[in-house]
Amino acid sequence: MLIFIAELLGTAMLILLGDGVVANVTLNKSGMKGAGSIQITFAWGLAVLLPAFIFGASSGAHFNPALTLALAVGGSTPWSLVPVYLLGEFAGAILGAIIVYILFKGQFDATEDPGTKLGVFSTSPSIPNVGLNLLSEIIGTFVLVFAILGIGNVAGIASGVEKLLVFGVIVSIGMSLGGLTGYAINPARDLGPRIAHAILPIKGKGSSNWGYSWIPVVGPIIGGILAQLLYIAIPW
Repeated sequence: MLIFIAELLGTAMLILLGDGVVANVTLNKSGMKGAGSIQITFAWGLAVLLPAFIFGASSGAHFNPALTLALAVGGSTPWSLVPVYLLGEFAGAILGAIIVYILFKGQFDATEDPGTKLGVFSTSPSIPNVGLNLLSEIIGTFVLVFAILGIGNVAGIASGVEKLLVFGVIVSIGMSLGGLTGYAINPARDLGPRIAHAILPIKGKGSSNWGYSWIPVVGPIIGGILAQLLYIAIPW
C-alpha cells in the first residue's frame, strides 16, 4: 500500500510540475508565456528530482513504468509488485494533469490553438515519422535507464547525490533529444495526461492524437528493457 501511495503522489507531483511548466510557458495569459525550452527542460528535471527526494525511501521513486519494468527484468523489483507500481504511476499521472487543468483553466480558455493545449498534456513529434519517432523514444529511455543503473553501480556515492545525477541525466536528454518527440521517456508521463486531456472539459481542445499515443508508451518500454539487458550482459 505504501508503494502505491508513494508512486501515485510522486508521479502526480512530477506531472503537476512538468505539465505545469509547459502550461506556464505556452498558454495565453500566463505570466511566464514565452520563457522557452530552457525553462521547460530544467523544470522537467526538477519535477523528477523533488518527488524523488520525498518518496525515494518509500518506493524507490520509479514514477515511470519503463523503469519499473526494466528493474523487474533485472530482478531488483519483484514482478508481484509491478502492478502496484504501474497502477500508482498511471493514476498519479492522470491526477497531476487534472490539477494542472484546474490551476490553469483561465489560461486554457484564453488559448485558441488546440495543439498548444494538447502540448501541455502530452508529447508529439516535430516531424512525424513513425520509425524515427519510435527510435528517438527508445534511445532516450535507454540512456535514462542505463544511466540510472550505472549510477547505482558507483561505490561510495553519498545518499541523495544519485537523485541529483538523475536530474542531470533528464536535463541532458531533454536538451539533446527533446526537440524530436518531446522526450516522453516515460509511458505514464504521456499516456496519463493524454487520458486527462481526453476526458476533461477543455474549451476548444480538439483531438487527443491517439494515433501517435502508442509511440511514447512502447518506445520507452523497449528502451528501458534494452538498457537493463545490456547492463546485465556487461561483466562489471
